Amino acid sequence: MTNDATPPLRVEGSRLVTASGTPVRLRGVGLGGWLNLENFITGFPSTEELHRQAMRAVLGQEVHDAFFDRFQEVFFTDDDAAFLAGLGLNCVRVPFHYRLFEDDDRPMELKEEGFRLLDRAVDVCARHGLYTVLDLHAAPGHHNQRWHSDNPTHRSTFWQHRHFQDRVVHLWQALAGRYRGNPWVAGYNPLNEPADPEGHVIEPFYARLHQAIRAVDPDHVIFLDGNRNATEFGMFRDPWPNTVYTVHDYALAGFADAGPYPGVSRGEYVDQRYLEKRFLQRSEYMRGTGTPIWVGEFGPVYSGHAERDESRYRVLADQLEIYDEHDAGWSLWTYKDIGLQGVVHVERTSPYLERIAPVLEKKARLGVDLWGGTDAGIRHIFDPLERTVAEEFPRFDPRPFGQREWVQVLVRHILLAEPMVDDFARCFLGVGPEEARALADCFAFGRCVERTRLTDVLRAHL
Repeated sequence: MTNDATPPLRVEGSRLVTASGTPVRLRGVGLGGWLNLENFITGFPSTEELHRQAMRAVLGQEVHDAFFDRFQEVFFTDDDAAFLAGLGLNCVRVPFHYRLFEDDDRPMELKEEGFRLLDRAVDVCARHGLYTVLDLHAAPGHHNQRWHSDNPTHRSTFWQHRHFQDRVVHLWQALAGRYRGNPWVAGYNPLNEPADPEGHVIEPFYARLHQAIRAVDPDHVIFLDGNRNATEFGMFRDPWPNTVYTVHDYALAGFADAGPYPGVSRGEYVDQRYLEKRFLQRSEYMRGTGTPIWVGEFGPVYSGHAERDESRYRVLADQLEIYDEHDAGWSLWTYKDIGLQGVVHVERTSPYLERIAPVLEKKARLGVDLWGGTDAGIRHIFDPLERTVAEEFPRFDPRPFGQREWVQVLVRHILLAEPMVDDFARCFLGVGPEEARALADCFAFGRCVERTRLTDVLRAHL
């Protein structure tokens, strides 16, 4: 693992700086879908846990392992890091799943394999001059209500059970011990997009976690996401030393169901002025306390429709211009996928995509992916259901995103997505170990396609 005597980055006022005081503005990408699987990134429905269970049932353990071991090997390599550095980026945010480090039936017993994978990510990035931000994307007990924390339900139990919180503290103390003093690790992002429903537990938990990390590693920056998926910071009072408060800044005009830009999306007129207003609202705490602004996630999704996608590139360019004006660092979501959002994506005629094509069509038709999918094909289900819930329970306002989102999660992410998990796994019936590895190779950098219009926009702001 790369390490030397150079101290890590630190917070100095509203900036991150090196040991010599040189300002560093972290601008990079999130490495979604690699060490924490997400449905829209590699194509499966529902959640990673259900996906892996179904794949094991269809393929058997040997072939399951052959595919996923090779996938982890090829998804991010020196070729990928060299490409990112060549764009002018300087940072990679590395999301990971707690199950890489411990099993639920053996909590607190940490596995070396997880550290080995993170070590490789840090070292690969360091060889190409890229900092890493280590991001716990999926915590035990599910710290938000979304698929990306591997949550198969609409409830987050992390905030109710001390046991789950203890495991996260224990893991981060081990990680802090592992990477203490490593100058290429920009810092620790202990929870991605937390969503404490009542908002009462997150601040005391963060205080406890912050103290636990500092007891092991007093030097690395800690990146704390706000509540309600990194958009609310009202629970924080005075900022803690050497801490960055991290905002996520997804734009209405970049969603799958967005209208033209500038134009109306979800009933709101969205232009650059609107984007800046939302950014200023979300970053108010950082600006008010004079701490660094780092946008840990943002980025539009793309449809393959030239005119619509050109509108999304304008959204991206306008957001980057806003971040430039406010000296905000950023991490674009996401680096690599099967074609929805990635800077690079799997070739559309690849054996992997050809094999899963029927399920991708079904997913799109039924809108099961909450990110990147729409409910356009199933409005005949939603119209009466949403109307009934609104009429019968007008005061019902479930956290974190309200009544309509609650219905969407229950129907799309659970009712329709779960039965489709087996459909996806059956796409691989009859695949042996060698073919499984060959399918995973479709994610290797040399087999992927650069989204050149997107990289042109990035280069203009680097």
